[in-house]
Amino acid sequence: MRVVRYFPLAAALLCAVASTTTTAQEIQGQGSRGPAMIIKAPDVSQAMLNGAHQQSTNWLHTNGGYEQQRYYPGSQINAGNVKKLRPVFMFQTEVRESMETAPIVVDGVMYMTTSFNHVYALDAKTGREFWHYKHKMGPITTFCCGPNNRGVAIEKGKLFMGTLDAKLVALDARTGALLWEKEIADPEKGYSETMAPTVVDGKVLIGTNGGEYGIRGFVKAFDSNDGNLLWTFHTIPEKGHEGVWAENDLTGRNMKRNIAAEKTALARDSSFFQTLGGGVWMNPAVDLKTRTIFFVVGNPSPDLFGAERPGDNLYTDSLVAVNLDTGQYKWHSQYIAHDVWDLDAVSPPILVDVKDERGRMVPAVVHGGKTGHVYVHNREDGKLIRFSEAMIPQENMWVLPTAGGARMLPGANGGVEWSPMAFHPKYRLTYALNLHQPMTYHVEDAKYPGGKLWLGGAFKVIEGEKQWGRLAAVDIDTGKIAWKFDTEQPLIGGALATGGDLVFYGEGNGLFRALHAKTGALLWEFNCGAGANAMPVSYTVSGKQYVAMGCGGNTQLDFKRGNSMVVFALGD
Repeated sequence: MRVVRYFPLAAALLCAVASTTTTAQEIQGQGSRGPAMIIKAPDVSQAMLNGAHQQSTNWLHTNGGYEQQRYYPGSQINAGNVKKLRPVFMFQTEVRESMETAPIVVDGVMYMTTSFNHVYALDAKTGREFWHYKHKMGPITTFCCGPNNRGVAIEKGKLFMGTLDAKLVALDARTGALLWEKEIADPEKGYSETMAPTVVDGKVLIGTNGGEYGIRGFVKAFDSNDGNLLWTFHTIPEKGHEGVWAENDLTGRNMKRNIAAEKTALARDSSFFQTLGGGVWMNPAVDLKTRTIFFVVGNPSPDLFGAERPGDNLYTDSLVAVNLDTGQYKWHSQYIAHDVWDLDAVSPPILVDVKDERGRMVPAVVHGGKTGHVYVHNREDGKLIRFSEAMIPQENMWVLPTAGGARMLPGANGGVEWSPMAFHPKYRLTYALNLHQPMTYHVEDAKYPGGKLWLGGAFKVIEGEKQWGRLAAVDIDTGKIAWKFDTEQPLIGGALATGGDLVFYGEGNGLFRALHAKTGALLWEFNCGAGANAMPVSYTVSGKQYVAMGCGGNTQLDFKRGNSMVVFALGD
């Protein structure tokens, strides 16, 4: 294993041995004049982005493709030989903090991000650093759950990144030079960016954080050439956010709402839509055929004190479909109306065809919820086709929070947190990383504090009760759990399925593991030395398959911090 830690002097010395040939996968030495450079600029066409999920060379999207299946079809590393997987390099960044990134890999160049908005361009075979960009942060940053960044998007020769101070930046993918910078929203009001953008047909799509700070959520589309705003979809409508006054959640369970009291409160004041929350944490899925994007919306503000926000609080806790070209609303499906448990929808949706109630294959969109269910919707109208068996324990749903604290499971972290699922087309299984954290929910009167943390109470882990994690494989055509793999700690991060019959995922104790995709049998593991809580990816360079995992721990669950991207390949 090579441990690669770059300091300016070391970079200058090491680059003297670099190749001077001119293919896109190679670099030019510059002697003592500076670090190695990328000779040929990446040129990622829209056709490449469209077909990203069907090839086994690059990793061009955060979640593998517009369908977000996190499936890599390569099979050089497989269930029969994964025991020979070895680290080939470990690149250490200068940021020792929570790492949730999914690197982009194109033509042998890896682009990875860290907390606090650093971007590194690396040789994906050796870990050699090409360039390093550090965002100049504004004077105010307000963010929940850690200073994370989950990655960049690429189009042609440009990279795009959202920042903690609510900016969108475009970088030259060859040099790391800043091309343009645009403000997405006002960080003083609680807006921030940790999600990776998605780029499609010249549009950079990005949502917003801030559901804990009283923002008004959105998804925006910016022009990839100059950063000009093209459209905005507000996840909190100005009118109609009261919804239909739903008594039950999407699975049919009564949520114990006092709807009469809510209607009385709404008659007194309906102006709270500007502070109703509804952040969008993760990438939208894109259906190019129907020109539709699908994304999930987070919790209302304040999280626990529902008296401030009577009604269903649309479109919080919902799966939403809008027109890709205009941002026009198409449909929504709300999992939990008037959520007072912070069980928002955050894990990115997956596009795949499924069997409907009559056994016909139909286009669907699949989401893993904090509730511990996998939900399967008809892509045309959002109708719920089925929901899975509960993947983790559920208890006292939906008991209302109290001043002294009311016990309910799942806890506020899930179920499935922001962690993206993976899907294996051969086995028809989706793989979901779950948390089990018993909690009590406490409520208190809380008025809008002006862009500061606004929970309206607290959710507290119950001291002495065991916390654990579960990777669950769910049959999307039946909703049945095919197998479960339990872990010592709650799971947060991403899953990756491959054509080699493998599922990769990481744990907060540093273990990066490979399971058999069909059976869940543990086949391989490696301890990275810090929490493996990022999103694994796979790619091929010069005929050799690699698997990469960011290992920097996690702020939200306080897993051990680190600063490494660890890359593996088959050894002898």
